Amino acid sequence: MTDNGENLILEHLRGLRAGQDRLESEMREVAARLTSLEASTAAGRRDSAHNYEEIIRQQSSIDQIKARIDRIERRLEIAG
Repeated sequence: MTDNGENLILEHLRGLRAGQDRLESEMREVAARLTSLEASTAAGRRDSAHNYEEIIRQQSSIDQIKARIDRIERRLEIAG
């Protein structure tokens, strides 16, 4: 094989390597962005669960207050 042919092959191999390196770099960036998105989604779900838990606590408190009011109304014989 001539030097010119070998140089052409080496040039193509370098081009392929550069393309592969570029793709690997882009994949790392995509993986990092995906990890960030997953973390954000998990945080959102955690916040949502916390909010739901707080709503349930508030509803429980309301139910207890209603029960106390009902009991007071019965004792005072003002239940309607």
